[in-house]
Amino acid sequence: MRTARVRRLGWVATCLTVCVCAALLADDRPGPQIREVFSKGRDHFVRVIPGESWGDAIGFAGSPKGKYAKALFYHRQGDGSYGLGATVPLQNPVAPVEFFVSDQGYLITLDNWHNMGYGKVLALYGPNGAPIKSYELKDLFSEEEIERFEHSVSSIWWHKGPAYVDEDQKAVFISLDDKGTDLIMDATFGTYRSCKWQDLVHVKDFVCRSSNIGRQWQPY
Repeated sequence: MRTARVRRLGWVATCLTVCVCAALLADDRPGPQIREVFSKGRDHFVRVIPGESWGDAIGFAGSPKGKYAKALFYHRQGDGSYGLGATVPLQNPVAPVEFFVSDQGYLITLDNWHNMGYGKVLALYGPNGAPIKSYELKDLFSEEEIERFEHSVSSIWWHKGPAYVDEDQKAVFISLDDKGTDLIMDATFGTYRSCKWQDLVHVKDFVCRSSNIGRQWQPY
């Protein structure tokens, strides 16, 4: 009898330990850090300082609102040092998940911290920090496409591959899946096209569209 009671107590203690550990892991959200990203040629770099407006993020209702993330643009000087060119607020309440700097000094931000797929998921800023173009998911995809993406409590997983500035430093490629579907944004003007392989009769064709309105895919 005593042995059975000890076993039950041990089982309860184990369950409590597992539950507490799971709760701790669930709440253990790594906070965003100050980060710098250099351009490929290292003539420019941008430092992003996280914001404090968690209350503007999906899934954090009731949290404090405050300053958005900000970016500091640095450019190489004639003596080889870097000088601060501009300090500007970003469209991210807390921080972008990823960001890139082209050889021309343009900044591209991708997604929102702990809010992938919500808010301004893609934005372009000039070398002087001026915002050029920004997109929400509804600007890039149809409602049906967005519904098909995997959803979690606070994120929409709309891309599952690498994102990078191409070799010529003229475009940003975002891989949407493992089937060759890409979203490609011009790294100077912010225009975009979405491209994919389309099955035709006995052949595959590479097609693109420049807008989610009208759903017009054209051979590229």
